[in-house]
Amino acid sequence: MKISYNFGFFDEGSKREIRRATLKAIAIPGYQVPFASREMPIARGWGTGGLQLTLSLIGREDTLKVIDQGSDESVNAVNIKKLITKTTGVICTDDTEEATIIQSRHRIPEIPLNEEQILVLQVPIPEPLRGVEPSEFITKRLHGDKEYSGAWLMLFEQIIKYGTVSTGADHPVLVNDRYVMAPSPIPRFDNSKLEYSKSLILFGAGREKKVYAIPPYTKVTSLAFEDQPFEIEDFSDKYCRICGATGIYMDELVDEKTGDIYYQCNDTSFCLLGLNNSKEDLGVKYNDRI
Repeated sequence: MKISYNFGFFDEGSKREIRRATLKAIAIPGYQVPFASREMPIARGWGTGGLQLTLSLIGREDTLKVIDQGSDESVNAVNIKKLITKTTGVICTDDTEEATIIQSRHRIPEIPLNEEQILVLQVPIPEPLRGVEPSEFITKRLHGDKEYSGAWLMLFEQIIKYGTVSTGADHPVLVNDRYVMAPSPIPRFDNSKLEYSKSLILFGAGREKKVYAIPPYTKVTSLAFEDQPFEIEDFSDKYCRICGATGIYMDELVDEKTGDIYYQCNDTSFCLLGLNNSKEDLGVKYNDRI
């Protein structure tokens, strides 16, 4: 039996409710806005929050890109694309520059985004204070009082235990000098892409029923102590074995035969772009990232 879906899967009333929550999130950068998270044909924890944002915002003229930890072809990314295209008919692309909506899990694309694009990040745990306070009621009060000593305590404990801050991903940020926010499990390398981004960045947590946002050109600062400055992963002396790119986030891999360590672009579409363009052209176009 053929099933007919409304455009974007949801009924129009559901889309309007999600859009209202999104507008409030944009108006109060970094603030977690509760919303009525819908049931989806995928399990919670597999990107339902980001998917609901995308389906509520996407239009017939949009071009969609979906990535999962830098890959356009992972199981998560492929199945999300299948659901969206089946219920909207929009065009999908692997090219970051062609996309008007980019839904991502755990990465921000290497190519800088522009003012015409929306980045939607999937979020498993939206509350940056959850590690020190399990009560939702209390964390709301702490945010209201701008009481973030718990977030600083988590970082301090890491320094005491390991000698340095050990957050590999999801390092908390201060948005617009007001709210401490979980940036989703992006690597520290991507935190700087949040600050004064030209694109609108939306965060959706379906299981936790929260939406929050970073509007374009918003101040975003990674939490750090004066004597322990924020540091990103260092790939300064590394290069991609496929396209030769440098200065970007890379995966560290081991050759099974020789045991040698090599590096490869985490952003697969950026790597493909590097293969199809000269390093000189890419360096001029993307601020000498290559």
